Amino acid sequence: MALPPPPATPLPREFSRRQFLANSVASSASLALLGNLAPSSEAAATPNPPQSQAKSYKIIAFTKPFSNLSFDDTADLVADIGWDGVECGVRAKSTHVQPERVEEDLPKMVEALKKRGKELTLVTSDITKVTPTAEKVLRTMAALGIRKYRLGFELYPKDEHPAKKLAEVGAALKDVAALNKELGLQGGYQNHSGANYIGAPIWDLWTVIKDLDPKHLGICYDIGHSTLEGGLSWPIQARLMQPHFVAVFCKDFFWEKGAKGWEPRWCNFGTGSVQRAFFQWLKTTPFDGPLSQHHEYKDLGKGPEMIANLKKDLAMLREWLAT
Repeated sequence: MALPPPPATPLPREFSRRQFLANSVASSASLALLGNLAPSSEAAATPNPPQSQAKSYKIIAFTKPFSNLSFDDTADLVADIGWDGVECGVRAKSTHVQPERVEEDLPKMVEALKKRGKELTLVTSDITKVTPTAEKVLRTMAALGIRKYRLGFELYPKDEHPAKKLAEVGAALKDVAALNKELGLQGGYQNHSGANYIGAPIWDLWTVIKDLDPKHLGICYDIGHSTLEGGLSWPIQARLMQPHFVAVFCKDFFWEKGAKGWEPRWCNFGTGSVQRAFFQWLKTTPFDGPLSQHHEYKDLGKGPEMIANLKKDLAMLREWLAT
């Protein structure tokens, strides 16, 4: 079954960047933590080569773990960690922007990031078909110059043949691709892992997007989920889908035996089953889109612990790209 998202401590919308840090330390020390946080010994040992050594990918982060921070505080955090920009939620849950308020709030996030030399590179949406709300989100993106977004996911019903649902999804994605073409946008469907997810086997998703122009609709290829589902066959999946890459999502996992048997557990990037070889191969391909870091592991922490983990994961990704 698909992994649930890590539990998060709800934060009030007005939760400040200082409070975010002070969650784990004495308030008298919180002011200096964001810019001068001393990482753990393990994080300090992680090489952090200059970004210029890597192929010119934009490295961004999915804002889900800190989606309750304000736009300005999120931009400050992004600048401190060192990402080039963000993958920002515009969806119903775990989001920075509610779809109904996209016209009011998305420009605020764009402006907050721009002030710090960062960008909103990718929007994460609930869009699976063309609806009035979907059009509102996409037209607002287009007006702001945001060209890439992630679609919502679809599940196979348990009581009908998978081919029926797949045909319905394929028809809906054709309509979405047509709207993307009109607006100059590129949507990507993310592959997940789990018994009921469309896109988990990869081949099913390929059958419905292979004839669509990847300039308008492709895949946000998640190497973590692909490795989890494909095991040793991820190179076949990657080669199959590479012409359709919109973005690459970066996260890691390992298998852990618990009371229910073997289950996947998300972990710090570079410490699990995802192989460096994927990124070595990626650099040989024409793909030059963004790499988005996802942080789904339960022990991500909060405040300074979270910041140390975010910096550690970015440093490891940069190391892998540089070698």
